[in-house]
Amino acid sequence: MAKRIVIVGGGIGGMGVATTLAGKLNAEITVINKDNFYVTGPSRPLLLTGEQEYGRMLRGYEKVGEKGIKVVAGNVIRVDPDNRKITLSESGFGLTSREIQYDYLVLAPGVVYDGSSITGLDRNWWRNTTVYDPGRVNVLRQRLWSENEGTVLIYAPKAPYRCAPAPTETALLAHTVLKHRGVREKFRIIHVDANDKTQPPFIADVVKQVYEKAGIELVTNQEIVEVNEKEVITKSGERYGYTILALLEPNRAPRFVEEAGLGTPFVEVRSPQDLRHPKYDDVLAVGDAAKLPFPKNQEIAFESALFASNKILEMEGVTEKVPVQYAFVGWAYMGNLEGRLETQSLQFQLDLTTQPPKPAKDPQLKREYTLQKDRWEQAYLERLFGYSPKS
Repeated sequence: MAKRIVIVGGGIGGMGVATTLAGKLNAEITVINKDNFYVTGPSRPLLLTGEQEYGRMLRGYEKVGEKGIKVVAGNVIRVDPDNRKITLSESGFGLTSREIQYDYLVLAPGVVYDGSSITGLDRNWWRNTTVYDPGRVNVLRQRLWSENEGTVLIYAPKAPYRCAPAPTETALLAHTVLKHRGVREKFRIIHVDANDKTQPPFIADVVKQVYEKAGIELVTNQEIVEVNEKEVITKSGERYGYTILALLEPNRAPRFVEEAGLGTPFVEVRSPQDLRHPKYDDVLAVGDAAKLPFPKNQEIAFESALFASNKILEMEGVTEKVPVQYAFVGWAYMGNLEGRLETQSLQFQLDLTTQPPKPAKDPQLKREYTLQKDRWEQAYLERLFGYSPKS
């Protein structure tokens, strides 16, 4: 009898598991995603400068259907690990629901941006933007290209959060746009960071040097606890005004994870290589929602998906495994100090197979690194979703 593998989340982690297991097991693989499409994340900041376009970032799931993978659009509202079932809301308003049974459950829902700890954000949410959401980055782009003076304020919460360099990328691409428009001298750009360094910490020295050249103000060890219509307030009482706000809320797994007793704020796992929940052999977590001692990014999401796939294959008696290790090359967008819409990037590496992890970087900013990042992202999308936008 075919095993029922249910995967919550149709992003890099979820599709990494689905496409790895398809054809290797006698299994019914069902992927549940809140939308019937996927929008990639790493290149979203380049929407600000117009160097990226939505059509290259968007993928549908039709090609993976050819592999026998079923994709269902809906929201998971409850997980019952003791009875091996989830409850799925088939409407955004929760008007209808149904239960789905599983033999293996893989949780890869990504993260929720939760600003509930920040006083006033519930009333002033519409003033805020980020590069993390396809809609909000579009609003941020509109504001950067239309306003002529003021203060751009970027905020990074305490780590871990999704895509460590994204707040830095936001600040430098904001500089690039404003410089390109000829209004940079009429703006302050302030990066407030709850961490002691910009993230990831091993490139913070280069970021600081570039910030100094760009005239970007950096404030570290300051956690924002309140937002009103014109300023943010930190835990120590410092106040910073803004006209354009790009505040990243703290990250957590979706609430159904905590309600099922599977962990808070992220899903508990046994180890980075054994991604089963400590209590349930048949519940695994991958990607940003998993409590891993690593940065939350696309490569870790994919590599954790491979580890989870290998564990399911092992439990099903399949000796074949896919090669995987936690080590990656990454790129951080550093904008263009002269205001040309040709972003340069910093390349870095992080080998997480050693203790402590071994970082490395090229301190030289290069346009070629931006192009490398694009080729890397497009290769992932074609591998997992089965097509490129121009084929």
